[in-house]
Amino acid sequence: METMEAHVGKMESQLKQLGAKLDAIVAKAEGFGAEAKAEHGRRIDDLKAKQKVARAKLDELKAAGSEKWETFKTGVETSWTELEAAFKKLAN
Repeated sequence: METMEAHVGKMESQLKQLGAKLDAIVAKAEGFGAEAKAEHGRRIDDLKAKQKVARAKLDELKAAGSEKWETFKTGVETSWTELEAAFKKLAN
């Protein structure tokens, strides 16, 4: 079973990687035409919102400590799944 600290560390690392990917997507979208740029803009905004929620859930988990790991774990994993789905949607 993975410890809270290991899980948080892994998610912190992945959040940084996703942030870098998002920056690259935003930079790439600058070269799109107006219509494609608007569509990507909506998806990017959605992705940023999901990233913010995932960060907030992770921060809640860290603040709660290992004794409340099970209580917060599901919320963190749900927000993480939504964030990953948004990235996949944007990539397509």
